[in-house]
Amino acid sequence: MTGTKPRHAPLPFPVVDDVLQVGGIPLTRLAQRVGRTPFYAYDRAACTERVRALRARLPAAVALHYSIKANPMPALVQHMASLVDGLDVASGGELKVALDAGMAPQRISFAGPAKSEAELAQAIAAGVCVNVESERELAALARLGDAAGLAPRIALRVNPAFELKSSGMKMGGGAKPFGIDAEQVPRVLREAAALQLDFQGFHIFAGSQSLRTDAIIEAQASSIELGMRLAEGSPLEVRQLNIGGGFGIPYFPGEERLDVGPIAAHLEQWLPRLSAALPQARLALELGRYLVGESGVYVTRVVDRKVSRGEVFLVTDGGMHHHLAASGNLGQVIRKNYPVAVGNRMAPVASGPASVTGPLCTPLDILASNMELAHARVGDLIVVFQSGAYGPSASPGGFLGHPAVLEVLV
Repeated sequence: MTGTKPRHAPLPFPVVDDVLQVGGIPLTRLAQRVGRTPFYAYDRAACTERVRALRARLPAAVALHYSIKANPMPALVQHMASLVDGLDVASGGELKVALDAGMAPQRISFAGPAKSEAELAQAIAAGVCVNVESERELAALARLGDAAGLAPRIALRVNPAFELKSSGMKMGGGAKPFGIDAEQVPRVLREAAALQLDFQGFHIFAGSQSLRTDAIIEAQASSIELGMRLAEGSPLEVRQLNIGGGFGIPYFPGEERLDVGPIAAHLEQWLPRLSAALPQARLALELGRYLVGESGVYVTRVVDRKVSRGEVFLVTDGGMHHHLAASGNLGQVIRKNYPVAVGNRMAPVASGPASVTGPLCTPLDILASNMELAHARVGDLIVVFQSGAYGPSASPGGFLGHPAVLEVLV
């Protein structure tokens, strides 16, 4: 380094001598250390700081859980397990990752609308809490628990009548395959009371990826009210109320970072009433993308620079098979660009518009479309920011037989 004053790319990555730093390592050096491109890199310190900053705002009485589906990389999960109060999984495979990470089984919950009997037996044997999503699951848990001589730990996942407004993914409200409709819960509670089950409480997940503070506050209030109302007539004591998350991160121009201050203050106001109504219950938030999404980058190398009828294309060795979300094919109706830069040419002067495309034989393989970028050459490193969540595990890695993407935690 020559001592050039650092400046910043999208948080939390500084730039020194026009080269992006990830985990305090220059991107060019990190690429050499990894051994090949493409790869994902997750900044350990950034994850730690995000959890620390959130805990500093949230009331101490509110538990914080990490939802592994956002990023199930084992090393990352192990790191997150040291920072949070619980882990939430959605498959037998994720359950193994959570247990291997060292999280105590009683602090792991297992959701998902189609758990197999093998997964239910696995959860019972491990001693984790199963978020029951149907009467079929409830009966299976009772039968499997009886056969194993164990009392399965359960919570009822409730499908509320409301949804998280302005959310990217609506997980509750209306007809849904997730959970048990709220109006059916009292009957299912009576069924559960007649079985040898270790009841924990309720899981209410209304939606995810919202940047509207008021929408999250409204959904949380409705979730807490619903949980208390269902508990009133319950023959079983409620010991936990998991109200999901919904905290979003900004991806596109014009989006503003979520202000968690009012959300935390709102939860603080609810705690005395919740404590009076459900003195044994602990309130929990379940977050994934918000905790890890901004800590990661996807790095791919330019293998060709082409000009076609006046338009510049930077053709890279990575694409939608590794990062489906950045290609716009994971829920976007109108494709928008993630933040993208030439990681080893971070000088603020752009050379003009260019599109970043991948190696796949499909016009869908686009990582950036007509973005203002530095003049990239063959061998340069393209970086896609906001890539710490829903990356490799949410992408069609086997499409067209290219090598699997690498992941590192630094």
